[in-house]
Amino acid sequence: MKILVIQQKMIGDVLATSIICNNLKMLYPDSRVDYLVYPFTRPVVENNPNIDNLILFKDEFRKSKKALLKFLVAIRKTRYDIVIDAYGKLESNIVVGVSGAKKKIGFYKSYTQFVYDETVREKSRPETDAGLAIENRLLLLKSLSGGQKLDNRPRIFLSDKEIANGKNILESHNIDFSRKCYMIGVLGSGGNKTYPFPFMARILDEIVSQTNATLLFNYMPIQEAQAREIFNMCGPKTQENIKFHIVPGSIREFLSLTYHCDALIGNEGGAVNMAKALMKPTFTIFSTWIKKEAWNAFDDGLHNVSVHLKDFRPDLYGSKSAKQMKDRAMELYGQFSPDLILPELHAYLDAN
Repeated sequence: MKILVIQQKMIGDVLATSIICNNLKMLYPDSRVDYLVYPFTRPVVENNPNIDNLILFKDEFRKSKKALLKFLVAIRKTRYDIVIDAYGKLESNIVVGVSGAKKKIGFYKSYTQFVYDETVREKSRPETDAGLAIENRLLLLKSLSGGQKLDNRPRIFLSDKEIANGKNILESHNIDFSRKCYMIGVLGSGGNKTYPFPFMARILDEIVSQTNATLLFNYMPIQEAQAREIFNMCGPKTQENIKFHIVPGSIREFLSLTYHCDALIGNEGGAVNMAKALMKPTFTIFSTWIKKEAWNAFDDGLHNVSVHLKDFRPDLYGSKSAKQMKDRAMELYGQFSPDLILPELHAYLDAN
């Protein structure tokens, strides 16, 4: 049996949807499971033994009709038995439509339901600690699982060599392993997903004051100047504990370093999801407009804790959802002071 799983989106989405691949291998051990993703998300699913082939939807497919047609012909020729679309946008609709698969499964939308043989309606409220993003993806397996219990935990698979390499990098920079070491998600993927710089600097000062931990910054190369701004706002002792020169050169290197950290603390995003998939504790500061219940997977109040402005100041949102407040994200950030977060952070640091 040949199965194609589609998730053309960001790193966190691709990692979350990989649970579909993991469960398919459990349900159909002899099946071939292919996973269609964007090239830049590849590192989070590399080495996953439940994925037989990674199929990359390249940027050239958007620019060239000829290249897209060639790609679609290849999909058609593979003759998949099942296609599961966790993306549900035009790009994936086209792939599903031309696949010729015997069974095509996707999320229900009135204007695309004709593309699929079977659709499922997404939940609006989570029923488990896995969160909506994961629970909704598992719904896509409902008709295939036969009532079997499914694994809801995304996992990242590092090789022994990668784990050793991460430790070697830290040792080469004289990291003291007798002290706590925290990976810091110092910046979000954009301005409206980033905790204000002065607020973040105070959070880091509090972490070092309480724990004397070593701090590693995770950020993209194009964000170096912004990360330096936050560094410069920190107190002298905090700056001394931040190993600013240790910068992951790739996503896999970030993973190999995070593997050796005690926790990841910082802005919500792909880094948090990756840390959880490495079974690392996380303390997550949500953007003021992101829906917390979709992405606060496995929060337990101890090892995985997340904070959102709406938790402390629901009056600022009224009857509106967090996502409906996107246009006011930056204004709301001004109300999300460290004083709201620090009591929970102090308790978290004691436990992790």
